[in-house]
Amino acid sequence: MSGLQTYKNIYLVGIGGIGMSALARYFKYVGKNVAGYDRVESPLTQSLASEGISIHYEDQGSDIAPQFKDPSNTLVVYTPAIKVLAELTYFQQHNFTIYKRAEVLGALTRTFQGLCVAGTHGKTTTSSLLAFLLTELTTGCTAFLGGIATNFNSNLVLHPQSKFAVIEADEFDRSFLHLAPYAAIVTATDPDHLDIYGSEQAFVEGFRQFVMRIDPKGYSIQKNGLNLPSLAKVVTYGVDDPKADYNLTNLRFVDGYQIGDVYYDSVQYTDFKFGLPGVHNAENALACIALLNQIGYRIDELRSGVQGFKGVKRRFEYHVRSSELIYIDDYAHHPVEIKALLFSVRKLYPELPLIGIFQPHLYSRTQDFAPEFASALSELDSLYLLPIYAAREEPIAGVSSEWLCELAKVDVKQVLEPIDLLSKIRKIDRGVVLTIGAGDIDRLVGPIKETLQIHIQTL
Repeated sequence: MSGLQTYKNIYLVGIGGIGMSALARYFKYVGKNVAGYDRVESPLTQSLASEGISIHYEDQGSDIAPQFKDPSNTLVVYTPAIKVLAELTYFQQHNFTIYKRAEVLGALTRTFQGLCVAGTHGKTTTSSLLAFLLTELTTGCTAFLGGIATNFNSNLVLHPQSKFAVIEADEFDRSFLHLAPYAAIVTATDPDHLDIYGSEQAFVEGFRQFVMRIDPKGYSIQKNGLNLPSLAKVVTYGVDDPKADYNLTNLRFVDGYQIGDVYYDSVQYTDFKFGLPGVHNAENALACIALLNQIGYRIDELRSGVQGFKGVKRRFEYHVRSSELIYIDDYAHHPVEIKALLFSVRKLYPELPLIGIFQPHLYSRTQDFAPEFASALSELDSLYLLPIYAAREEPIAGVSSEWLCELAKVDVKQVLEPIDLLSKIRKIDRGVVLTIGAGDIDRLVGPIKETLQIHIQTL
């Protein structure tokens, strides 16, 4: 691909996506003229507009500003979630240079030492922690994140003097095969996106191809057991796994912190405090420790950063915390993620009932993993299902939230429209309320939080 620096103007189709907005901010920072289109206005697009980025919401080629209509100095970037749009058609017909978001990120990994995080689960939290640790080490980094990291209050981290770029490596549409990492973490290869890949074998093969793209002089950091061959040095990690190169053991809760001991190369590093609850988050932190240790940092240097990491919005994010009523919002949208979330919550609050509000994400994913979703959700004491968030898909006959509700073995369960949810919330006097899903369920977080806070005052 031709050099990004040759383009004066950058136009992003789907600019309101979390990954696309990070690119928009980056290009604005380096002095490009930036504009774009998105389907709906959101807090994220409003934030971009306040930063001087022009955005419109009507899919008409006529709405593109004149300065972005010159193919010689305008680069068009789009997200693969976009299918057919009038604007994309306009750019294609007028011979603009058009790249996928992943292709642009791939070009950026070649201008930095790319530290990439891949995996079915944990990408955003792990990449955000990796960026935070580098910042705490004063090395710094530029980071393109798939969520709003609480420590930065942004999905973009900028440190122009640093040689490192932290990039979330998205397996959707095989996007991560455009990247050229110096080092990479792979957290999991549990099957997903089977509508794209076709089979579990093809999905795992995508990850095999990804790790083969790592610089042979670099590092492939893998959860032990994944067995992904690489030209780079393979380093494994795991929890209570003595066969892993980096092993985290003796996890316990002390004074509100999850604490554990890190073993590497026959040396024990005791009493690491992890800022986030949940075994899966401790495991993600261990992956970051392994990568940074391999590229030259001492394990003990990472203690304060691991403890001080506050997480990512919509990843185990607390909104209400009282003695008898808790509200947590989480992005989990795969059965394995939901299972890990509920396991952690149950361990933290063993005496409180769990009330889950789940919005299934995609008809295809619901169809592919219906038994697994039902099994994971059956750990709840009460389940309220919202209609399936279709995103890019058309409905599939027989696949619905009602069907999933029937499969879940929960005593109290119901399918609700979002408008009917708050009346249920007002009746909850005790328990942990969870909103779960990757669609637009986040739009309900504010109203649920407000409703619960008012309700607590009446108890």
